[in-house]
Amino acid sequence: MISKNLGKCFDAARWGDKTALIEPGDFSAEACRTSYAELDRECDAIARGLLARGYRAGDRIGLLGENSRAFISAYMGIMRAGMVAVPFSYKLPRPTLAHIARDAGLKAIFHDAARTGQCPAGPDLIPLHGRGFDALLDFGPFETHEPAPREVGMMLYTSGSTGMPKGVLLSHDSQRWSLERGAKLFGDKDDHIYIVAAPMFHMNATISTKGALAAGATTVLLPSFDALVYARSIEAFRVTWLTSVPTMLALVAKEADQIGGLDFSSVTDVTMGSAPLTQALIDKVQALFPRASISNSYGTTEGGPSPFGPHPEGVTRPALSLGYPAEGLEIELREGDGPDEGVFYIRGPMSMEGYNNLPEKTAAVMKDGWYRSGDIMRRDGNGFFYFVGRADDMFNVGGENVWPGEVEKLIETMEGVHQACVVPAPHETKNLAPFAFVVTRKGSDLTEQAVKDYTLANGPAYAHPRHVRFIEAIPLAGTNKPDRKLLTERARAALEAEGNDTRR
Repeated sequence: MISKNLGKCFDAARWGDKTALIEPGDFSAEACRTSYAELDRECDAIARGLLARGYRAGDRIGLLGENSRAFISAYMGIMRAGMVAVPFSYKLPRPTLAHIARDAGLKAIFHDAARTGQCPAGPDLIPLHGRGFDALLDFGPFETHEPAPREVGMMLYTSGSTGMPKGVLLSHDSQRWSLERGAKLFGDKDDHIYIVAAPMFHMNATISTKGALAAGATTVLLPSFDALVYARSIEAFRVTWLTSVPTMLALVAKEADQIGGLDFSSVTDVTMGSAPLTQALIDKVQALFPRASISNSYGTTEGGPSPFGPHPEGVTRPALSLGYPAEGLEIELREGDGPDEGVFYIRGPMSMEGYNNLPEKTAAVMKDGWYRSGDIMRRDGNGFFYFVGRADDMFNVGGENVWPGEVEKLIETMEGVHQACVVPAPHETKNLAPFAFVVTRKGSDLTEQAVKDYTLANGPAYAHPRHVRFIEAIPLAGTNKPDRKLLTERARAALEAEGNDTRR
């Protein structure tokens, strides 16, 4: 790492004319390629331009738009100038966008053309395109701001599944520690070609992009996720390393008929994280990318990305395991019936500095440096960790705890099932009961009763879905995870439409 500043996480002097970013476009013309030297100059030009306009170190600058070279340059340039980069989701409703702008105290917002009308009133608006963007650029030498220890460099907003999104304050140090650990863990990665399609307002995309740049690798940057474009890009640019949310690759696998002729032989590594992973999906992804090593990743915005890794004694990592705790981090399972299952707690240099303007909520999850994740995990005899479910997702069925992810894993082992999502729904005698949304494989004649019978025969009776609905695709939230909130609402609406017959 040549600077403590997160915006200076790559060595432009070393990589120079090598391609840092590829933007495929529509495949009808030559892809747009940006070298490390070009990216570095543009980052500096944005930092200089922001300071020339009167913004100062510590100011918070928003980013609202799809992935692009200009977005990456602005993100890095903001931090190089000593300001705080605040990427936030353009998929949120207007009142929530306005809340974020107020809560963060944004002085300005970089935005792409499609988001011009979504920008909240108040902050200055800076286009990420055309003459407005060019007018900001001030090319020339620039001395990057060197941050103080634990100085905040970026703020990411949580998805807001239980209320308004919370701003997570992240220091340069916390993210640099993760990048440096990744470099030690994986070694030289400069010969790899990554692909990033997750949104840059999410930790999965920001850490993947910075990790690739820090390693001197090339990143194929898609503006957003589209399963067919993603698949075509892998073949066209001979992508070697996929980083994704599991639901993204589930959607790619669903398009098997249309992508069957594509050549994925270049792919050697697939990392899936940020959402629960099932063996059924691992098998589908392995079939798509037979030469690839597949790993299940875990991380949180508050506690940091990838706190797990290989076993120190070389024990083979089970497919569904998150890995073994990384050196330099303290990890405990608490609030469970024993030491090997419970809520995941972590303490280490990757943790957040707190929630913005929310000292009480910060105190509720941070104590003595320990972050309470709210994720339930278990540990096996070799010390490998496994994700069980979100404490918030668990619901009680007649006195028994049900973890949606466990029911989903079971359903996805059925012949003819592609994907499943389980949510709680009202029940006359149990209060709540599982309601399953299922995506079937093409040609499947699966019935609702068949799903119920299978789960009764192969799992605990209290956890079987009382209702099953077949849908074309699992709807995704802004972070490309299943939108459980939306599906919970759909389940309740379906029961109401049926006269709320919840006795089955």
